Amino acid sequence: MSQSLINKYNVAGPRYTSYPTVPYWDSGTFSLAKWKDSLKRSFEESNNSEGLSLYIHLPFCESLCTFCGCHKRITKRHEVESPYIKAVLKEWSLYLKLLGSKPRIKELHLGGGTPTFFSPEHLKFLISELLVNADLAENYEFSFEGHPNNTTEEHLQTLYDLGFRRVSYGVQDYNLSIQKAINRVQPFENVKRATDLAREIGYTSVGHDIIFGLPFQTEADVIETINKTRALMPDRIAFYSYAHVPWIKGNGQRGFSDNDLPTPESKRQQYETGKQCFENAGYVEIGMDHFALKSDSLYKALKNKKLHRNFMGYTASKTLAMIGLGVSSISDSWYGFAQNVKSNEEYYSLLDKDIIPVFKGHILNTEDLVIRKHILNLMCNFETNWKDDALVFEELPDILIKLKEFELDGLLQFEVKKINVTEKGKPFIRNICMAFDLLLQRKKPDAQLFSMTI
Repeated sequence: MSQSLINKYNVAGPRYTSYPTVPYWDSGTFSLAKWKDSLKRSFEESNNSEGLSLYIHLPFCESLCTFCGCHKRITKRHEVESPYIKAVLKEWSLYLKLLGSKPRIKELHLGGGTPTFFSPEHLKFLISELLVNADLAENYEFSFEGHPNNTTEEHLQTLYDLGFRRVSYGVQDYNLSIQKAINRVQPFENVKRATDLAREIGYTSVGHDIIFGLPFQTEADVIETINKTRALMPDRIAFYSYAHVPWIKGNGQRGFSDNDLPTPESKRQQYETGKQCFENAGYVEIGMDHFALKSDSLYKALKNKKLHRNFMGYTASKTLAMIGLGVSSISDSWYGFAQNVKSNEEYYSLLDKDIIPVFKGHILNTEDLVIRKHILNLMCNFETNWKDDALVFEELPDILIKLKEFELDGLLQFEVKKINVTEKGKPFIRNICMAFDLLLQRKKPDAQLFSMTI
């Protein structure tokens, strides 16, 4: 990748886990009643065919990892587990009452925070109670995020017995100095133990999360981490760019100086080197920042053009409705988004009053829905088209003019009523999506809202 392209396109931009992106939600016209109506609409349209997805946010961690941008609460007091689980189940009961008929669960994911902060007994109670009044869709997929330091054999066996077949472990980097800088010290032996245990029990997909662009990280560190990862051959790998957004997350990302971060050029080289290492090991690049073996469901979804992207990242199947339970969780009805309150205390208080604990959201209009389809096509398949009149919108001619510059730089190719992102253009997919982002273009942010694209 040329230095001139890096300089040209390294700007702040969204990662497009949604459109509109959260800073551009129209919360002024949003209401809980509108959110409920949008969810009931998508549930009625899709429950019998594809079912729905559940995301459950478990926010507790025993220590603060300074690279993390997720909503979390740091505590070593495990008596917080039971009240939180009861609250999540109360929230689910409110949604069940709203939906009116038995849902079919297609996907269920436990995120955090640290889901394995919770005891196996509490996780068993949570999942068992969630499923009492729900059916399972055909080929359902349950997954969770595990911390290699505290994911026990009992955790893995308990969740396996409940139907979980996929687990992802946060690795980040194996260099001890980097681990200390981000306050996430975990030796390779712990990751190997957790990975081997999952496979021995029968998990069919084990993932590792690796981050490039971390403080003090070098290209050699990335190579060393990937070499150790290759020794374990996880089924899929998330190779994330470190998002340095301390203006959003406060002191949680101020455990090191900005001067300790790699330059944009060296960060990009870390990615290019890492990508080559993964491909040499037999992994295939999936969308943006994901890699998978050809035996994994994520690769199969890519080949069958069934890949989907939402607030959980890339998934192997799509459901029209996704309900987020727990503090800060985001729900998606396709026609609208809703985010829960971020304070545990407020979350508990609203549930005590039988109120679904949403505090902001966005109901998509006709234009939003069309743009969302284009951005989803680009993020998942590196292409989009407007052959169908339903994908045409008023500003499309202006956007096509902007896209010509990407074509001149060799980042995309035009066909009849279609664009394809080139191999050279894949690292710039966020920039290409930004050309379609009408809300971003109409109102440029006064302050930096997003991480850098490169």
